[in-house]
Amino acid sequence: MTSKLLKIGFIGGGKMAQAMAKGFISAGLSKGEMMIASVHPSDLPSAEAFQSIGAESVFENIPVVKKSDVVFVSVKPSVIPQALGDITNADDLKANDADKLYLSIAMGVTIKELESYLPRDSRVIRVMPNTPALVRSAASVFVRGSNVTDEDAFTTKELLSSIGTCEEVTENLLDPITALSGSGPAYIYVIIEALADGGVKMGLPRDLAYRLAAQTVLGSGKMVLDTNTHPGILKDNVTSPAGSTASGLHFLEEKGLRAALIGAIEAATKRCHQVSSNGSTKK
Repeated sequence: MTSKLLKIGFIGGGKMAQAMAKGFISAGLSKGEMMIASVHPSDLPSAEAFQSIGAESVFENIPVVKKSDVVFVSVKPSVIPQALGDITNADDLKANDADKLYLSIAMGVTIKELESYLPRDSRVIRVMPNTPALVRSAASVFVRGSNVTDEDAFTTKELLSSIGTCEEVTENLLDPITALSGSGPAYIYVIIEALADGGVKMGLPRDLAYRLAAQTVLGSGKMVLDTNTHPGILKDNVTSPAGSTASGLHFLEEKGLRAALIGAIEAATKRCHQVSSNGSTKK
């Protein structure tokens, strides 16, 4: 664990920032009174959400940097040039630039772009959590910038691990990771909904069907992670000869479930490539 509690700031105070802040507090990595978030003046609910955990909320970005050791950049990609430009153009920040670690969760904005918008030699890490961060079950990855130290990477992993799992990757993997774990919750929600619809068709009450379907997905994922067993083996363990599971699996194979999911990852990855090539902050 880090040797001291961290002063953490958020440029942008949306749902993901709020989820991360609560996770960091629960993990004992910071305290509410050591946090600050900048929000849009029209977004009073976000301001109130940070105030409710004891954090400060402001309408400008510069105070966030001044008061923080770690600064999360959690605004929309199109806002990045303006948000980080405020920091670069602030003369009273330049003397302390080296003391700040910037973690960006802006999708599609590359390390090179982030470093170009910040003062020279800024320490930047590109981070990608997914929406289950809201329930501290995120699958997060991060990429080091050119000036990042091992200590910075350790701090980042510790922070992100408090809201789920975290792995360090290279930047060239981020598009397929976005397609898999970033978009993946949407695919799983469709699967949960479809499983529940099937249960309802066969006579289950809908609320019971949703609970059973969701818990089945949750438990199956935990089995893969906790047992470190190949999913194919776990599938075989459930499939009795001439049983109901075998019949269900046969139907899924006929309908192309595997091909559909593989195709979804491929299509989403290609879209990520398109966004990156068009300039993520120029949309």
